[in-house]
Amino acid sequence: MLAYLPRPPTDTSRYGTFPQKPDLPAAPGALVEDGGQQAAATTAKRSTPMPNYPSAPRRSGIVPGEPSLPPSRGSLTTQHHRGRPSWCPPPAPQEAGARLYPLHALSVANIPNSSRGKTSARSSTVHTPEGLQSRRCKLLEEDSPMAQAGKRQRQRYVTKVGKCQVNLGNIQDKKRFLSDIFTTIVDLKYRWFLFVFMMCYVITWVVFGFIYFFDAWLRGDVGHQGDPEWQACIENVDGFVSALLLSVESQRTIGYGTRMVTANCADGVILLIAQSIVGSMIDAMMVGCMFVKISRPKKRAQTLIFSKNCVISRRDEKLCLMFRVGDLRESHMVDAKIRAKLIKSRQTAEGEFIPLEQSELNLGYDTGEDRLFLVEPQIICHVINHHSPFWDMSAESLRREQFEIIIILEGIVEATGNHCLATGMTCQARTSYTEDEILWGYRFEPCMSLEKGAFQVDYSRFEMTFEVQTPAASAKELHELKELEQQEHSTLSLYWDHLLQPCALPGP
Repeated sequence: MLAYLPRPPTDTSRYGTFPQKPDLPAAPGALVEDGGQQAAATTAKRSTPMPNYPSAPRRSGIVPGEPSLPPSRGSLTTQHHRGRPSWCPPPAPQEAGARLYPLHALSVANIPNSSRGKTSARSSTVHTPEGLQSRRCKLLEEDSPMAQAGKRQRQRYVTKVGKCQVNLGNIQDKKRFLSDIFTTIVDLKYRWFLFVFMMCYVITWVVFGFIYFFDAWLRGDVGHQGDPEWQACIENVDGFVSALLLSVESQRTIGYGTRMVTANCADGVILLIAQSIVGSMIDAMMVGCMFVKISRPKKRAQTLIFSKNCVISRRDEKLCLMFRVGDLRESHMVDAKIRAKLIKSRQTAEGEFIPLEQSELNLGYDTGEDRLFLVEPQIICHVINHHSPFWDMSAESLRREQFEIIIILEGIVEATGNHCLATGMTCQARTSYTEDEILWGYRFEPCMSLEKGAFQVDYSRFEMTFEVQTPAASAKELHELKELEQQEHSTLSLYWDHLLQPCALPGP
């Protein structure tokens, strides 16, 4: 559960104004971690030109020709520290003479996947002898996802192959499993299933063989073997082994003819009828379980593949989260549907902690785009709008989040030829993506081509991506920036219309 605890954001400015040379206030007796080396590294990192967008020379004031972010309600820097706990001390105030520069949203470099797995350099902090409260804040900052990435392995909710990592324990009422014995047997592993399958037959053969031998011994058939005047109830049973062979021959209807139940006693006939009925019930149950276990479409999900990473880029001027799915078989899925769940822990306004809360990601269920005709690899798109949980998440904040996206692909297995075992059965394939498996500013390469009058799919390019120009700001900030530009454009149009109107001369 600790892997999904919400973490407060670190004290870094994003997409807003920041001082050119931030100085930390000196505290008597304080030990400064990551001193001059990290400060120089941070300054050099900010001055490095970005790969996607060439950085223009910055002068004092606003860079000409470069739009800035709109002044949101309460600044973005204030919103960045909104998740800071109330018992944490406020960030150090900036110097009054520090020069402030606007940081454009499109000028931040994309975050490649290789850099997400490394521990990011933390900003310099000052230890204050305030006691337990300051220590808690320090521990929260040092326990960030990037700082702990190399220390421990992330615990997944669902593995990449679709296995749920949830172990059920302390189940008191286990009689419920016996009430649904058919499903319990089918859900067993193959080694235990085969063991139950064999023991059902072996036990019934042994039990009825013992009953045959006991009946023959009570009537004296065992002691009168070879006596032509003796009217035996069960012929040619002189021991337990011969009685066991009679039980196997009767239940499996082999009928060699050397051992049999005669009409000289009614109890032998009743015993034979009972064994026939019990054997038929065991055949029906065991053969049915074997049929269902073999024909379960669970293995069909092995040929439904997902891309290793998700990508975030712009599509139709909207920021979108995308991944790719494909089917390796020529027998396609019927009525394929896809869903996505976001697994993330959160704390409510009342202080209740909800571990591993599941929320739905819209993959087009309102427009029907979640129903797939899966004959070739398709890119599934989630539009990041104001209904999306990634609405206010940027490339920088993505590195500090901890969540998991569960993808569920369902469909009916198509019946082909004589293979009618899986007719009408629903197959489900699952996978998951964590925050470090999301590539910001990338797009999938095409894997289809037209060759010899047919479309050819090259699955060697299924996982390939390439980098594209994508703003590192959140979808919310891009939306506010677009609204501000439209507002400025409309204001400028009204101003020019007012200037171009002819001056009305006053009347006499």
